[in-house]
Amino acid sequence: WLKQAADLSSNGRADATVMAPVSSESLALAKQDLSDVFGRDPADRYLTLLSGPLRIVHIFDHVLLHDVCRQISATMVTQAIKKTHSSLVDWGIDAPRIGVAGLNPHAHGPQEEDAIGPGVVKAQDDGLDVHGPIPPDTVFRHGIDGRYDVIIAMFHDQGHIAIKTWGFVGNCALFMGAPYLFLSVGHGTAFDIVGQGIAEHRMMRSAMLQAASLAAGRGFAVPDNPQT
Repeated sequence: WLKQAADLSSNGRADATVMAPVSSESLALAKQDLSDVFGRDPADRYLTLLSGPLRIVHIFDHVLLHDVCRQISATMVTQAIKKTHSSLVDWGIDAPRIGVAGLNPHAHGPQEEDAIGPGVVKAQDDGLDVHGPIPPDTVFRHGIDGRYDVIIAMFHDQGHIAIKTWGFVGNCALFMGAPYLFLSVGHGTAFDIVGQGIAEHRMMRSAMLQAASLAAGRGFAVPDNPQT
């Protein structure tokens, strides 16, 4: 079904694909993977989490924090900003406002000075509406308050903690840079509650609504407030 979804979307017969929870162990046993969706190079894609007004793009996903500190570069930051900007324009947001999180407390450290700051300046010089590095303890609040359309986080837990604290129920994920618009849910398979009729549906509903809105060029859908 993964290949069929990829074929339908790549050939223009489907405008977007939404994937229900999958088990990575089951995929491995079936000798299947998500490379048709993600591509072979992880540098070409960015995991993006959506929860109400808070939308977070991750430069690094499953990478050790030690390696994030060593590998982050101005080029990587600028590339992520430009990809975010172009994707949002494609999805119907004419003038995206982008906030970039710092890595260290108060956004003061060698990574901000050598990589994040210069990467933001380069994007600004190219005419993009981007600000940062912003202290990571406040930047996500700015997203919730509507100051930015999207926040770029440096690493996995930085963005995931913010999303799951603000609004775990109703969040969904998309993979920016995938060959076609591809969304999924922000949770696993929950095999332990199969057949009990208690599974939470709002994340799957959110993924479908976001897919429809983005594919139609209407920007992000506005689901129910995750705090209610």
